[in-house]
Amino acid sequence: MFRFIHAADIHLDSPLKGLARYEGAPVNEIREASRRALKNLVQLALDEEAGFVILSGDIFDRDWRDYNTGLFFVSQMARLHHAGIPVFLAAGNHDASSPISRSLKMPENVHIFSTRTFESRRIDRLGAVIHGRGFPGRSVEENWVPSYPEPLRDAFNIGVLHTSLAGYAGHDTYAPCTLDSLVAKGYDYWALGHVHKHEILSTSPYIVFPGNIQGRHVRETGGKGCMLVSVEDAAVVDAEFRTLDVLRWYHLNFETHGWNEDDFMAAFASRLGDVLDDADGRIAAVRTTISTDGGIHGASLKDPHRWRNELRAAAIDAGRGEIWLEKIVFTHGTDQSGLHAGLPDDFLRAMGQTAEDEAELLQSGRAALKKLFEKLPPEITSGEDALSPDDERWLDQILREGMERLIARMRGFGEGR
Repeated sequence: MFRFIHAADIHLDSPLKGLARYEGAPVNEIREASRRALKNLVQLALDEEAGFVILSGDIFDRDWRDYNTGLFFVSQMARLHHAGIPVFLAAGNHDASSPISRSLKMPENVHIFSTRTFESRRIDRLGAVIHGRGFPGRSVEENWVPSYPEPLRDAFNIGVLHTSLAGYAGHDTYAPCTLDSLVAKGYDYWALGHVHKHEILSTSPYIVFPGNIQGRHVRETGGKGCMLVSVEDAAVVDAEFRTLDVLRWYHLNFETHGWNEDDFMAAFASRLGDVLDDADGRIAAVRTTISTDGGIHGASLKDPHRWRNELRAAAIDAGRGEIWLEKIVFTHGTDQSGLHAGLPDDFLRAMGQTAEDEAELLQSGRAALKKLFEKLPPEITSGEDALSPDDERWLDQILREGMERLIARMRGFGEGR
């Protein structure tokens, strides 16, 4: 029997732009997270005495040019080299445009698949053969699966492929293929990469996206890690997902219709407790979305700064420094009658007409915001979670919030400043 590790999408030192604009952000912890997760990956291989490690692409991050990033990766591969653990690496679309991946000399235990042709690497002592190819450029539009080598008899066959799996939801098309074509190839295990969500697509044969080893933003929630696979008599006998992440992202949604403030704060504290339990000693980065109406809706419009600070204080108290509220978002509910009560009819008619002219309102708002955005620093207008005046959902949200705040002030909720 032997074990191997399958990981992908490390995105080492991926630049997390815009963190400085978030008050209280654990900047150093987030910037170091991918390195610490890679250390955890290497330590897992050492602890489990893995026969080999497979990395299915996107080790680096596009045109990131800090060679310290590459040197750190080399140092971690050297730890495996000293333990006699080989590494099989297929470049992904991000690696193809990274100057680091093209110029660094790797330790002898790191076997990088060709980007020009399909290769097979045998490990005779384990009875395994690994087939793969790396990306020659940022885009591969054809299905590579039919061109992969035929499986070898009396061996455990692994295919390494960086793929979006025929337009996998939320991902661009890279080396597209179908699940049926992977099954038909006759391999025993497909070690996929590119999709950042862990998923076992098939167990006969095993076809697996391990996901990335460390979440980088709030759209990458939950545990992140790799696969630890046990093989006996040329068959998978166990395939276990092992977490490696050191900082975990969460998105909490609250439907507060009919609640008062005490109800909400109690529910918020309870959910934070659940987050702490799941994070298991990691820092938890939490985005909170609160869908409100009635009393809570009016109170949040009256003094959003007080609400946000009270929630941050609750997070500090509940989290003992291990919870960071990345963002707090209020969205309006469907019951606006409480907000409209007591307002003059002519004002309500004017507001209604404004809402009906939504297309014109969005166009005017976008034009005004584009002028403002030209003056903003690039860390706000670029990156994974950047703001954009072309994002219609975000623009619609802030315009609606603006109208609601105006209504709240007309009712006397605000200070009128």
